[in-house]
Parts: sequence; structure tokens; C-alpha cells
Amino acid sequence: MKIKTNKINAFTLIEMILAIGVAAIVLIAVNAVFFTSLHLRDDTSDMVDAATPIDATVTFLKRDLQCCVTPTNGTSKVLSGGFRVGDGITSSGVSDPVAIEMCTATGALSDSQPWGDIQRVTYELKNSAVANATGRDLYRSILRNLLSTTTPVVDDQLMMSGVASVKFSCYDGATWQDAWDTTSASAVNTNLPTAVRVTIQMAGKADAQPIEMVVPIDSLSRTNMVLAATQ
Repeated sequence: MKIKTNKINAFTLIEMILAIGVAAIVLIAVNAVFFTSLHLRDDTSDMVDAATPIDATVTFLKRDLQCCVTPTNGTSKVLSGGFRVGDGITSSGVSDPVAIEMCTATGALSDSQPWGDIQRVTYELKNSAVANATGRDLYRSILRNLLSTTTPVVDDQLMMSGVASVKFSCYDGATWQDAWDTTSASAVNTNLPTAVRVTIQMAGKADAQPIEMVVPIDSLSRTNMVLAATQ
């Protein structure tokens, strides 16, 4: 009499070891891809965060310069737009020396503020409030009430940090000049420049290329022409 036995199919020890090894290799590959993706995401996020203040600064600078108000005749230049560029310029209401001062038609009109669209804008470097910070902070200071008879209230807007230097150069049609002043009684340049070049050098990177841009100024310039009176 024959006894029937049921054969049970099972994995051998070698097959189990091979399966575990293959699974481990797959998990290692997936883990490497996952952490590489996280690293790329962090790098991209850091690049975007670093570029955002630069893009905003460039946008504001271009808009302010392109909308500069042309100076007019007369000694009173409250609303007619003084334009000054140079080293050690003092501007009313701003504690630090400014690199540029201009009147520009970039003010936002609103029902809650009784100001026009012409505002005085300055750009200057201030010491960072963060301890041991690299470089200084670039600020955009805005004066809306140009007719104030008291100490003007200036709104400071932080544009970007970590700046080593900022420089403005003015083009008169032939050469670039580092100083420009339309408010001085003995000023040689009484009109706006043809273009303005902005150079921003970041701190902490000696071999880093500066941020440079040239903004053309398309405005009607005044002349010394005297119109003859008609009889």
C-alpha cells in the first residue's frame, strides 16, 4: 500500500537571500533618488530666495529712474524734481548719506493718503541690524509729502542685504560722470542725464561679478533758449 505525501513548494534559503539583496539594492537606489531630489529642491529654493530681492531691487530702480521728473526753471524745486548723484549726499529726513536722490512720478495714488504721484526717492546703504552680518543693507527711502514744513516723515524700504557698495554714474551724452546735481546754483548739469548706470557689488564674494544695469532716461530737457516776444 502506497502512502501519498503532499509536496509543499517553498523558497530555499539562497532564494530568500537573493530576494532580500535585490530589495535592499532597490531601496538604496530609491533613497538616493529621493535625497537627491530634496537636495535639488533646497538648492533651487535658496537660488529663488537669493534672486528675489535682486529682481525686486532692479525693478524698483528701473521704474524710479525711468519716471524721473525733469527739473524746471526757478529756485523752488519742491515739486519740479531735483536730481543728485554722488558721494556723501545728505537728504532731509534720511540719517545716512545717500547715493542718489530724485523726484519721480512713481507714487501710488489712494483715497486714504492725500499725496500726489510725485515723490522723492533716495537709495542708500545702512548698517545691518543683524550682528556679524556680511555687508550692509540697501534701502529705498520715500518721501510722499513734499510740501511738509516740518521734519519730513520718510518711509524706509529694505531692498536687499549683504551689499558691499552701490554706485550710480550719469551719462551726459558723451561721458560718464560720478557726480550730478541739478539743485546747485552753480550746477553745470541742470538737466537730467541721458542715462544712469547702476553698479551693485555684493559682499562676501571677492570674485563675484557686480550687478550692473543701464537705464535710459527719456525726458524733455529744458534749454537756455529765450523766446522772442511777438508784437
